[in-house]
Amino acid sequence: MPASRRYSRRDFVQFMGRASLGAGLATFWNPFVSAKDRERTPQLSMPSLGIHTEDSLKFTEGFSHEIFIRYGDVINSQGDRFGYNNDFIGMIPLNAAKTDALLWINHEYPIPLFVSGYEKGKIKTKAQVLLEQKSVGGSILRVKLNSQSTWEWQRDDLYNRRIDALTEMPLIADRPIAGFRKAIGTLSNCSGGVTPWNTFLTCEENSHDYYGDIDAAGSSHFGWEAHFDNPPEHYGWVVEIDPKKASAKKLCALGRFGHESATTILAPDGRCVVYSGDDASDQCLYKFIAAHPGSLERGELFVADLLNGKWLSLDIKKNKKLKNRFKDQTEALIHTREAAELVGGTKLNRPEDIDQDPITKDIFVAITGNASKGDKFGSLLRIKEKDSDPRSLEFTAKEFLLGGTKLGFACPDNLAFDKSGNLWMTSDIGGSSINKGDFKSFGNNSLFFIPLKGTQAGKIIKVASGPIEAELTGPCFSFDGKALFLSVQHPGERSPNLEALTSHWPDRGKSLPTPAVLQIRVPTSAYA
Repeated sequence: MPASRRYSRRDFVQFMGRASLGAGLATFWNPFVSAKDRERTPQLSMPSLGIHTEDSLKFTEGFSHEIFIRYGDVINSQGDRFGYNNDFIGMIPLNAAKTDALLWINHEYPIPLFVSGYEKGKIKTKAQVLLEQKSVGGSILRVKLNSQSTWEWQRDDLYNRRIDALTEMPLIADRPIAGFRKAIGTLSNCSGGVTPWNTFLTCEENSHDYYGDIDAAGSSHFGWEAHFDNPPEHYGWVVEIDPKKASAKKLCALGRFGHESATTILAPDGRCVVYSGDDASDQCLYKFIAAHPGSLERGELFVADLLNGKWLSLDIKKNKKLKNRFKDQTEALIHTREAAELVGGTKLNRPEDIDQDPITKDIFVAITGNASKGDKFGSLLRIKEKDSDPRSLEFTAKEFLLGGTKLGFACPDNLAFDKSGNLWMTSDIGGSSINKGDFKSFGNNSLFFIPLKGTQAGKIIKVASGPIEAELTGPCFSFDGKALFLSVQHPGERSPNLEALTSHWPDRGKSLPTPAVLQIRVPTSAYA
């Protein structure tokens, strides 16, 4: 067997003994979930939506929503605009009452047709690239709770700032990378996290789409390298954002790969542990343990060996294979995927978002799927660290839920737990597959609620469904749990040209489709 191991459903059947999972969901929460703890939390019961394929937003009963902010909105007196394809949303308080706060919202990638006017087959100009560079990165917004218990973003507030693909930021590494200690910009900002010291983590995922990659020949998807000679090694990192200073730094110790998420957990000794999935087929799951409390600049990166329940160090001082292959730790981190394969990391079917159950402390991982490996619909994976300690190097893993027509969901992506310890999940069925073939029965991409107590425990409840070709991403609950911020990303993304738009959300008529963030009011029984 090669050093790296490929995760497959057959592997899990053999290794986990998953004999009873397919027969029902009665055992999915044993033995890790404490029924006693669950009974202390309120029960939320609601009907599930059916198949929705229309160019609109649809919610199950009890929910109301409004557009909170949308692409192109001017956010400050300097004329900065809210970026494109909003994704991850993070929130930190500015006062003790938690009625004043800052939001960070990722902007993952441009759709050139809608952002710069570029049409396929033509030569992209430098001016068009500049428009695309300004559309990615992220936005910082000041928000306040009004007398109607609704959050409002404060227009022209001094905190409102943009960080984009033109913002200079340091590379926190042991040595210069590609000859530089600073990088220009952050891009491909997918999911992220919030640190215990109230900064934001934004993840650079498909960074090869912009300036190419060091191991790939030819032009990139967006072709920015035709006008800007930025080293590809400067992208693919986790970036820490200080929202009060509007500053950013790239945390190279967390590795360079297609970071989907950076889920933070505070260890008993005050250090921070960060979990990240590498969102690509046959890639791995990672954990970073900080060296010191209050900082992620130094620490140790590990890759998961799921078949043996081990976290394997990527420190070249601890592994002869790494020391023989790489000249120093920085080089190993630049080539994290290769390093993970050398030490025996388990290859997964697109590990995406990660979250921690607030009651059991188990780690949940969205495995979006890989059709080439016979895994069309994906699954949820649950990891229990030894002694529930995030610093542990041993764990047990179980397949939690299997996507498919039986349970009514496919391609899980973003995860979030509410105050009651119930799980919320979004789906990411690709634009070329949605409402076609094996995916026809799922309808548009959706938001799901999975109660973990009461008569509906384990039921997959579809609570919202998005417009045509859109993805619902970045679910973020307000501090009291009464509001849920949710991104509507890339509606109409497969439109071939401006005369043949596939979506007109949200303005309808003949308008261009526009990404936006929703503020959703959750039914009162969810937090009563």
